Amino acid sequence: MSRFFSEKFAGLCPYVPGEQPKQRTYIKLNTNESPFPPTKEVTDAVENAAKSAQLYSDPTCDLLVRKAAERLGVKPTQILPTNGSDEVLNFAFGAFCDQKTKAVFPDITYGFYEVFAKFHGVAYKKIPLKADFSIEPSDYFHAGGTVFIANPNAPTGLCLELTQIEEIVKNNPENVVVIDEAYVDFGGESAVKLLDKYDNLLITQTFSKSRGLAGARLGFGIASESLIADLNAIKYSTNPYNVNAMTLAAGVASLEDHDTFLENCQAIIKMREYTMEKLIRLGFTVLPSKANFLFIKTSKIDGEELYLKLKERGVLVRHFKGERTSQFNRVSVGTKAQMDAFLRATKEILEEKTK
Repeated sequence: MSRFFSEKFAGLCPYVPGEQPKQRTYIKLNTNESPFPPTKEVTDAVENAAKSAQLYSDPTCDLLVRKAAERLGVKPTQILPTNGSDEVLNFAFGAFCDQKTKAVFPDITYGFYEVFAKFHGVAYKKIPLKADFSIEPSDYFHAGGTVFIANPNAPTGLCLELTQIEEIVKNNPENVVVIDEAYVDFGGESAVKLLDKYDNLLITQTFSKSRGLAGARLGFGIASESLIADLNAIKYSTNPYNVNAMTLAAGVASLEDHDTFLENCQAIIKMREYTMEKLIRLGFTVLPSKANFLFIKTSKIDGEELYLKLKERGVLVRHFKGERTSQFNRVSVGTKAQMDAFLRATKEILEEKTK
């Protein structure tokens, strides 16, 4: 760092994104991207929007907001589009955490929560997952701070029932509860239907996973009108044109093509179950995922060693260091060809270990 870097960020450890290799073509199963490219309708909409790229994008994101509100069954004033769901999470840490209000989240979850807490200079509390990596809802009752829960959780893929989410929201009436639903479309149940009952609930969703637009960077927050107003105060004080015109066009086109969205989600769920069954036959422990990835380990090989040997064979998965996660790898669900290649490579590696 330079000698000019602010002391308030001296202890900041930035979030480390998954590898995006450039020197070699890998079967990429490490960042939970969709295996399905955007439809022609989406790419055509982006191309058309690019013709007016000399103009600022609509800061209100009006058309996208109306389409999303219609799809979700909420009011347009209950939605805030953002540059990926990471941005709405960043806004939430800024709006709902301070010197008096800490952040509360699981000890094994999306790594950005801790980074955001440190970036905003707020205290935080990490609550350990249970031995089976599940979340105990009662651990978050009257948490004394803003609660952040990814549901399904990452990197485990485990999912709380809607009734359990409601208990957490209901038992934190004086604080905001943020439910991060980046992976909800792969088998979870969205908490959107709880919004009419609770004004302290904020839900985040993204177009990166189930809608195949990770590169477009589009997400949104869904909440009561008052919470969205709070988040808009942060947005308009930092980056009013936070979603570019091409991304807005891609988002609208994606929402209009709901059939393709549903088909892709079902294809990924089917491939997830197929891969899970094959891995169990190979002797792996596989957590029961409701996301577009699997969290796996085996006693036959060290977790990091498996990750490295797969990488040597051109298959990229995500390894997580840490006392409880070092034996695990997270494997994104791709096409059947991709998953079969991963399974073949894994089988070969295990056979080599037994020779």
